[in-house]
Amino acid sequence: MSVDTDTVRRIAKLARLAISGEALEPMAKELNVILQWAEQLNEVDTSAVDPMTSAVQTKLKLRQDVVSDGHIQEAVLQNAPLAEHGFFVVPKIVE
Repeated sequence: MSVDTDTVRRIAKLARLAISGEALEPMAKELNVILQWAEQLNEVDTSAVDPMTSAVQTKLKLRQDVVSDGHIQEAVLQNAPLAEHGFFVVPKIVE
């Protein structure tokens, strides 16, 4: 992939950067060098490398996935202005 001055001008407009006309050509050359370097990375054989999620090998602490209500229903309902049969009582909004 090659970047020309028109592409640099368009990228600068999208990024809302003010780049003068004489800076377009050096910027295009610089972007081309960066893109060539990135293309070199495609030549590296990474088939024997495991994917990484972090640079540091860590194990997550796992816990049982148990569904519970917290066993504090009475304590929660004490804060309610009105409760009935273990539930909050609220005014009817939609009829």
